[in-house]
Amino acid sequence: MSASSRMLRSLSPARSPGLPAGLAAALGLALGPAVAIGLARFAYALLLPSMRADLHWSFATAGAMNTANALGYLAGALLAAVVARRYGTRRAFVVSLGVTVLALLATGGTGNTVALVALRAVAGASGAVTFIAGAGLVAAAAATVSPRRAATLLGIYTAGGGAAIVASGLAIPYLLAATSLADGWRWGWVLLAGLGAVAFVVATPFALASAEPPAPPVADRRWPARHLGPVLVSYGLFGAGYIAFMTFIVAFLKGHGTGPSGITAFWVVLGTASIAGAFAWARPIAMLRGGRGCAMALAVLGAGALLPLVSRSPLAAMGSALLVGGSFLSVVTAVTAVARRSLQPHHLTPAIAGLTVAFAVGQCLGPVLAGVLSDGPAGLSVGLTLSVGVLIAGAVVALAQRHHETPDRSMAATADSPTAV
Repeated sequence: MSASSRMLRSLSPARSPGLPAGLAAALGLALGPAVAIGLARFAYALLLPSMRADLHWSFATAGAMNTANALGYLAGALLAAVVARRYGTRRAFVVSLGVTVLALLATGGTGNTVALVALRAVAGASGAVTFIAGAGLVAAAAATVSPRRAATLLGIYTAGGGAAIVASGLAIPYLLAATSLADGWRWGWVLLAGLGAVAFVVATPFALASAEPPAPPVADRRWPARHLGPVLVSYGLFGAGYIAFMTFIVAFLKGHGTGPSGITAFWVVLGTASIAGAFAWARPIAMLRGGRGCAMALAVLGAGALLPLVSRSPLAAMGSALLVGGSFLSVVTAVTAVARRSLQPHHLTPAIAGLTVAFAVGQCLGPVLAGVLSDGPAGLSVGLTLSVGVLIAGAVVALAQRHHETPDRSMAATADSPTAV
């Protein structure tokens, strides 16, 4: 037995009796999106008002920070399949997760705008590799289960981002309120890095114990993107629309008088709803054909993003948190489920990478465009209105996705869900 094999065996987590291996893997690997999405991307919205005030940013500059993160995410998505194929999916997950944590820590150490842009880009690139590699590992673990169970496992994986939203929402607003320092946001990034380090320690053994996704044959490495054309476009629109909302919604609420306790409540409700959504959406995603599951989740997301614009009441804000939180990570689950049932198992990791590229392109455009529009006299309402329109457009495009199903997926669906439509 090689030294690397002995290391993998020694670091493998002990699975609790009665806990299915796929479920254990999904729970452990969910800490990857918790760091890559929940901490490295979404928590920036909680720190943005403090950073903007201390560093004297315009909304365009603030949006450009998340555009830098999205550009890094795009680069990571383009490289993820190559990195996973060369170094192994498990190793790609672990190393990229560690890099993301270090980038979070370094972000708190500088107020230089150029350096912050670079660090946001690094966190985006490593976060993309983490998310794609982890999704590939979970998809491989779900390869032999029914569509509904597979959707649940994928939902649990993406719900890791929601758990991190809850954690950051409970901690960051009160941390900022408790410190009298103008640059108190720096300690926010240190706190996020500490949470990320804990996630790294817990997730690593689960990643190393996971089975590698099957390698594609040399003659069949190109995944059939034509099967997922509408979903690719829809996913790009989702990336543009949802990130604009998530980047500026906290600043919007604060601008209309919401205090730290209200921001915490909004963020915690949003994160908690995203975790619940992983289970609530599993059956519809498994049953609906073509892109209908994606379209439904995007429609709910668009409705949630609209609520704060039509009413400034706390009830509308909480309704927005419920609808947005309960649906935005489920769009990721729905898209991954379409890829899983439409493609051969060895195409899953490169397909997830390709879909993430489309998503990342949208993410690059959304924050900076919304930020530029929000610097006008109408303020953030214009940028958030843009996000609503883009999300609804994504729902319409998703409806054009035709249903494709590989023979083995079709037999599993027949055995497990005879009522699938």
